[in-house]
Amino acid sequence: MSQKHPRVFRMGFYVVAAVVLAVLFVLSLQLGTFGLGPSEIFQIIGNPDDERYFSLVEYRLPRAVLAVLLGGALAVSGVLVQSVIRNPLASPDILGISHAAGLVAVACLIFMPDMDFHWLPVFAFIGGLLSFVILRLVCGIHFKPVKMAVVGVALSALWEAVSQYLMLANPVEINTAMLWLTGSLWGRSWDYLAVAVPWLLVLLPVPFFFARDLDVMGLGERKAATLGVPVDRIQLLILVFAVALATTAVAVSGPIAFLGLVCPHLARKLVGGRHSVLLPAAVLLGAVLLTLADILARVIDPPTELPAGIFTALVGAPYFFYLLMRTR
Repeated sequence: MSQKHPRVFRMGFYVVAAVVLAVLFVLSLQLGTFGLGPSEIFQIIGNPDDERYFSLVEYRLPRAVLAVLLGGALAVSGVLVQSVIRNPLASPDILGISHAAGLVAVACLIFMPDMDFHWLPVFAFIGGLLSFVILRLVCGIHFKPVKMAVVGVALSALWEAVSQYLMLANPVEINTAMLWLTGSLWGRSWDYLAVAVPWLLVLLPVPFFFARDLDVMGLGERKAATLGVPVDRIQLLILVFAVALATTAVAVSGPIAFLGLVCPHLARKLVGGRHSVLLPAAVLLGAVLLTLADILARVIDPPTELPAGIFTALVGAPYFFYLLMRTR
């Protein structure tokens, strides 16, 4: 490890990030249409007869847990996409994966309203994977990073336009569909958590087992192949997991913009590029940023809520333009 990111600094970052996340998690439980003190939280959880019990346990608590899990999932997905494609502009939303998953989710909600919600991540995964296949076909085998980013933005606009058309053509179901397109954790309950957790418990740990292979592939495909890494198989497998992580998040919260772009870059600057330290750092940063965005969405103009995706876009969009200007 280089002197730029010594072990002590990395450990300090993990501790600080974990403490910040814990503080934000408690704030997420405290803040809303009515405030709660830290001691009140434990009293209410132990007293189901309290009139505030439903709001805290059935509304704020699953929402806070989802912010941590989905933020981490989107950040890890961004790390995987950037590492495999070796493109600093790559992320699930920039490449159109998130919007394609959102399109499929909207189509399912409109045309199959009685479908079991547990199937939604499956269909969203299929949509995101097909979108990535289309992107690679359009870009070709040899492409420049800027070309993939521009084509991805164009595909994102296309998928979003189709989603808007479906909602306008089916106004009866528009309210339900809008929940997925705004990128929000509003109204997310334990039912949504029950859908996300089984997927994420399987998907999130897997990339850590490929940390060494990802490090080696960073040297280039030829060198990685000579060092014994089955490059094509690993790339395909990692991209499948990246798409699955992003689409699972989209199926629950809708497209949350730019988390998958910003978090990997911040993590690399803070702890370095080794994936054994990069992946946990990205998980913490993704969880912190989405939890913070969700809190801001609630407290700026209560009882009205803004989509959390607005706040992540306010950070991510300028950073994307900065990267676009730097990439030659």
